[in-house]
Amino acid sequence: MSKLNIGIILGSTRQGRVSPQVGQWIKEIADQRGDANYEIVDISDYNLPFLGTTDGSEPGIAAWNQKLGELDGFVFIVQEYNHSITGALKNAIDFAREAWNNKAAGIVSYGSTGGARAAEHLRGILGELLVADVRVHPTLSLFTDFENGSVFKPQALHLDNVNAMLDQVVAWSGALKTLR
Repeated sequence: MSKLNIGIILGSTRQGRVSPQVGQWIKEIADQRGDANYEIVDISDYNLPFLGTTDGSEPGIAAWNQKLGELDGFVFIVQEYNHSITGALKNAIDFAREAWNNKAAGIVSYGSTGGARAAEHLRGILGELLVADVRVHPTLSLFTDFENGSVFKPQALHLDNVNAMLDQVVAWSGALKTLR
């Protein structure tokens, strides 16, 4: 059986964002495992317009759906804005439908409360799209895991949770692949 393809989705497009640092950290941990092919998927690379403001012919929309279709599972890097996920992530999620179905996802969140409220909102959205989110959820604090809010310096205690989350994402992604 070939290795699963897991996308690490960066959930922010904002200037000065720290999600690339968090995503790279997750990828480095994941790559050491050797149990799947992991890649960073940056929604900002797709230049998605706002949903409903276009005829849908922009090449980024098709490329986004194609990329999602190639993946067996996801790890979302989610930052909390106003107690929820970013508008850019919600927009990107809404530009696909079937490409999400019957796949698994893990969530790594950050914010003043570890991004917990954003993660909970994302879970409801993923359920509607037939994405099974896994239980283990690493939460990162802006106060203890980031220096000056801009340099990511994760505490060592997160490593066990990240690996447990990845265990679940790989297991569930493999099981759900049989449905597709």
